[in-house]
Amino acid sequence: MRNIPFFLAATLMIIGCKNDTKNLETETPLTDSTSVSQTEIKREFKVNPVSHATMVLTWDGKTIYVDPVGGAEVFSKFKKPDLILVTDIHGDHLNVETLEAIMTPETQLVVPLAVSKELPNGFTNKVAILSNGNSREILGFNIEAVPMYNLREEALKFHEKGRGNGYVIQRNGRRVYISGDTEDIPEMRGLQNIDVAFVCMNLPYTMTVEQAADAVLAFQPKLVYPYHYRGTDGLSDVAKFKELVHQENPSIIVNQLNWYPNQEK
Repeated sequence: MRNIPFFLAATLMIIGCKNDTKNLETETPLTDSTSVSQTEIKREFKVNPVSHATMVLTWDGKTIYVDPVGGAEVFSKFKKPDLILVTDIHGDHLNVETLEAIMTPETQLVVPLAVSKELPNGFTNKVAILSNGNSREILGFNIEAVPMYNLREEALKFHEKGRGNGYVIQRNGRRVYISGDTEDIPEMRGLQNIDVAFVCMNLPYTMTVEQAADAVLAFQPKLVYPYHYRGTDGLSDVAKFKELVHQENPSIIVNQLNWYPNQEK
């Protein structure tokens, strides 16, 4: 039997779900769909959108927070983080008070250098600082910092090259990409073997849905989640993003979850 994409079975469970708060806990097993044992199926990859750039991932029993902001109460229904990834210094990605409230003595924190300079001295022993192109093995995950920056002349002031990090996280041969705030930069377009991608799209800060779709078509992840799609003019047209991707490559699965439960376009 020909192998089918390892996300397909899990994706079919969530395609067609209403875009409401019921989507806040979505199981996507990171395993091949053919001939898997119950033990393998229990190795979960859960996507929990919180708001905008903030999410909680569960992967093989580990809890990963990405850009946690909003205070401890926002995360009260989730397990404490084993790992936290922060992408940039802006307030929708970094909030020191939230970090102080949610971290445990065991929590590992991964940040770019610019973020580390914003942290109090008490974080010193808990932080792994990664610059673009560097990687580190933490809790069984290989975490690579990849560039995120603007290309358009009028947007260069928002995200300069080298300051912030996108991340590629790898475990057991599976690769997950988190874009951070970026445009369709060559480093994104050149990514390889990405299983799950979280891709931003909002103006004027990152990129258009057309740019995002073109980049996704270039690096061809198996499954992509539009996130970080609120701009100054409201929410980006993620339905159009999905349409553009599927026009050119219907095998790329696009899942839209509700990152803005209290906001309408």
